[in-house]
Amino acid sequence: MPPSAESRAARHAQPPLPAVTIPDKLYFRIGEVSDLVETKPYVLRYWETEFPVLKPIKSRSGHRLYRRQDVETILEIRRLLYEQGFTIEGARKQLAGEAPPRASTEKTDARTSFDGQPLKAMKRELQAILTRLSKKC
Repeated sequence: MPPSAESRAARHAQPPLPAVTIPDKLYFRIGEVSDLVETKPYVLRYWETEFPVLKPIKSRSGHRLYRRQDVETILEIRRLLYEQGFTIEGARKQLAGEAPPRASTEKTDARTSFDGQPLKAMKRELQAILTRLSKKC
């Protein structure tokens, strides 16, 4: 049986980032931002392609230069993806203000999924699907 979504999320979850103090500078290179948000540079470059709000400028030599606002946006993206469990699409909508914010103060009951449907009912449905599929083969 495939691992549940909760166990996958738990394996890939990162601990919350401690309060980050952003140095008082105009521009940051990708390595500095990577160290600040504890994320690899290639992840930051990927996020640039996925989040239109993230647009660092490039120096004459082609190096990315992030402004303070970019660093704050990256911290928010990291929080949405790694701590809140949003997908890329969900985080993009959240940043754009299209999605209602998740209630982070409410604890999710371990027996219910994100939309409130009981997991036992979902399990029964999946088992019924597996039964039908195994009969067809």
